[in-house]
Amino acid sequence: MPLTKSDIAQIVAQKAGLPKSRADSVVSLVFDSIQESLQMGERVSIVSFGTFDVRTNKGRMGRNPKTGETIYIPEKKSVKFKAGKGLKETVR
Repeated sequence: MPLTKSDIAQIVAQKAGLPKSRADSVVSLVFDSIQESLQMGERVSIVSFGTFDVRTNKGRMGRNPKTGETIYIPEKKSVKFKAGKGLKETVR
């Protein structure tokens, strides 16, 4: 079962001795700050955890698998995450 935002807030509340509602607000602020930075095209680097970066995938020609028709696939932005050294070592 995946760890949810609510689960993270519960863990923060327990470890920091905060009310759940306060921890919920803190966790939301952290995620909102990361999201806002990425929207502005900024890189978000969290030491020992990893780096979030916005990349632009170039437009390209593709094929509709149903009809075989050639179509243009427009460029789009996506978020990439690269795990930091500390996180990699923890997961090993």
